[in-house]
Amino acid sequence: MLTRRIFLLSSVGAMSAALPLSITDASAIANYRVIPRAGTASLLEENDAVTNVWAYNDTVPGPTIRVQKGKPVKIEVINQLEQPTTIHWHGIRIDNSMDGVANLTQEPIPPGNSFIYRFTPPDAGTFWYHPHNRTWEQLARGLYGSLIVEGDSVSGEFDRDYTIVADDWRLQQNGLIHEESFGSLHDWSHTGRLGNILTLNGKPYENLDVVADERIRLRFINTSNARTMRFAIDRHQPWIVALDGQPVPPIKTQADGVSIAPAQRVDLIVDVHGKAGNKITIVETSGAERLVAGYLNCKEGKTNGRKSTPPHLAANTVAEPDLTSATDLELVMSGGAMHFLASANFKGNEIDGRTLARQHKQLWAFNGQAGMSEDPMFAAKLGETIKLKLINETAWPHAIHIHGHHFRILNRQAIQAQEKPVNLKEEAQSFRDTILVSPDEVAEIAFMADNPGK
Repeated sequence: MLTRRIFLLSSVGAMSAALPLSITDASAIANYRVIPRAGTASLLEENDAVTNVWAYNDTVPGPTIRVQKGKPVKIEVINQLEQPTTIHWHGIRIDNSMDGVANLTQEPIPPGNSFIYRFTPPDAGTFWYHPHNRTWEQLARGLYGSLIVEGDSVSGEFDRDYTIVADDWRLQQNGLIHEESFGSLHDWSHTGRLGNILTLNGKPYENLDVVADERIRLRFINTSNARTMRFAIDRHQPWIVALDGQPVPPIKTQADGVSIAPAQRVDLIVDVHGKAGNKITIVETSGAERLVAGYLNCKEGKTNGRKSTPPHLAANTVAEPDLTSATDLELVMSGGAMHFLASANFKGNEIDGRTLARQHKQLWAFNGQAGMSEDPMFAAKLGETIKLKLINETAWPHAIHIHGHHFRILNRQAIQAQEKPVNLKEEAQSFRDTILVSPDEVAEIAFMADNPGK
C-alpha cells in the first residue's frame, strides 16, 4: 500500500469565518457570509511549498454550512475574486432564482459586488456548494465547500459525524497550480482536467479521531473536476446509508470500497474495530495502486459498542415519477477525442467539427447541439414525469446532474452486447441528483418536474 499522495496524470485578505448558525425559534433564519477570494493553502507534505488558491473564507474546503431541514437559510456572498462568480447549491431542490447558474438563473456577481441567496432546504443529507461560472477554473482553484442539512437521524445514533471532501489538484513541482492547463483542449476532449495530488479536507493526509467500537458517520463528497474516486476503510466494510443526500437501506460496501463520481456524495456508517493507538487507513483505490489518503486514529474512550445493522436514515419526501404517463426523451452525448464531431449546430448554424474545435472550443454535443442553445431541450408541465434516456456515444464517462430535482435510475445497459449491465442494487433504492454514464452505455432515469424554472 502506497503512502505517497500522487495520482498519475492520465494521457487521456484578513481571515473571516462563516457567520455562526443562529437559530432561536422555529422561524429563525440561519445566517452565513461566504467570501470567495485569493489565498494560500498547505496541500503538500509538511514544510513543502504552499499553494496559491482561491478559497471561500480563506479555507479549502470552504466553511461547512450546517443548517436544519425545513428551516430558512440566508447566505450573503461577497465576491472578492478578479472574475464574476456565482454559487450553486448542489443537490438542494431550490427555488430556481437561487440556483446560482450564471446567465441562466441569475447574472454572475461582479468583482466587488455581493448577492444574497435565500432558500429553505426540503431535504436532510449531504450536499455541497461551488461556483457555476467558469467552473472548470474556479472549482479547480479551490472554490467548494460542504452543505450539511440536519434532520435525517436522531441524537446519539452515531458517536461521531465527519465530512470528507475529496479533491485532486493539478500542481507543478513548485507546489503551484498548473494554470497553463486551464482551458486545455486536450483535457476538454478527453476525460477532463485530472489532478495529480489528492487531498481530503484540503490536507495531504486527513487525521480523524475515533474510539474503538464507535459507530461513526463518514460523509464523502467528490469535488474534483473530472476524476471518479473510490474509497475504502482498511480492514473495515462500512454500510452505505445515503447516496447524493438521499437515504438507502444500509448496504455493505464492496471489498475495494465505494465509487464516487465528480459531484456525487456517499454517506457511510463505520463500526470501528481496533484498540487505542491503532491507525486505520482511508485509502483511494480507483487506480492500480492503493493510495493512503488519511487515517482514523483510535484513542482511549468509552463507547456504546454497537453491533447491529445501522438503522435507516429518515427518508425525505421526494415525488415518485409516474411512469404510466411519462414523457419519453433522449439525450445523446457525442463528440470528444476518438469520436470527434463531424458537425453540430452552434448558435443557430451547422458548423463542421474542425471549425467548432479551432474557432469556438466546442468539442461535444447534446442531441447535435454544441454549447447552450437559446431554445430549451424540452418544456414540461408542473407535475409531469420525464423519462430521460441518456445515451453516451463518446469514448469517455460523463457525470450528468439534474438541477433542482432528484431522479430514479430505472435501467442501465451497455451498447455493446458482450458487456454486462451495471449492478443497480444500490441505485435502484435511492433517488440521485448526479449519475455517471460510462462510454457506450445507455442509462434511463425518471423524475417528476415539480420545481418550476430553467
